[in-house]
Amino acid sequence: MNKVAIVVLAGTESHESLGRIVNALELAKELQDHDDEVQIVFDGAGTEWIPELEDEDHNAHPLYAAVKDNIHGACKFCAKAFGVINEIQNTDVDLLDEYDQHPSLRNFIADDYQVITF
Repeated sequence: MNKVAIVVLAGTESHESLGRIVNALELAKELQDHDDEVQIVFDGAGTEWIPELEDEDHNAHPLYAAVKDNIHGACKFCAKAFGVINEIQNTDVDLLDEYDQHPSLRNFIADDYQVITF
């Protein structure tokens, strides 16, 4: 069984960014469908995706919903910095502040996860 942490850093500002989030979620779904361990972290500008993807009218919402159980959380510091902390607090996505108000990617490495960034 593979253990993979997917870190979404891409913001919401471009068509290219949409491609990155869709590819991140597709990888998460493929791993999930093969019974691999997968955890998704939204970090940096990637925190902006959570309010977007929570919207049921967003084209990528069904894919997001399909892998939502694998979302480890979103960076608390970055959610504040990118102005989406209130929107994220209205979801069931955890705000992560394990290391200096950021998620600890080291914990994933220490637990033998492969870390992939989008």
